[in-house]
Amino acid sequence: MLPVSAGLLPGTLDLLILKAISLERLHGYGVLLRIRQISGEALDVPQGSLYPALNRLEHRGLIESEWGESRNGRRAKYYSLTRGGRRQLKQEVAGWERLAQAMAVALRATPEEA
Repeated sequence: MLPVSAGLLPGTLDLLILKAISLERLHGYGVLLRIRQISGEALDVPQGSLYPALNRLEHRGLIESEWGESRNGRRAKYYSLTRGGRRQLKQEVAGWERLAQAMAVALRATPEEA
């Protein structure tokens, strides 16, 4: 499993968090688990990176939080996307898809095309 902080471009963690929260309202540890799950167990977000990112996204108005009770009966802060967060997610996904497509084209280049 690759830690998210290792080898990924800046902004990736925020995008992964927005995507995870877009799927359902989650508490912090649930975000970690969801990112691991949606990445096919390839990405592991350290808790020390997650919570500052959640605070940053909330401060930017992209997510909002409310206190609730977790499945094990503990008090937990649950996060959901705001309208601005959904808009930001859509823009970032489109940007990453364009980048991935451009990288795929570039990596398929042959000496004859140069």
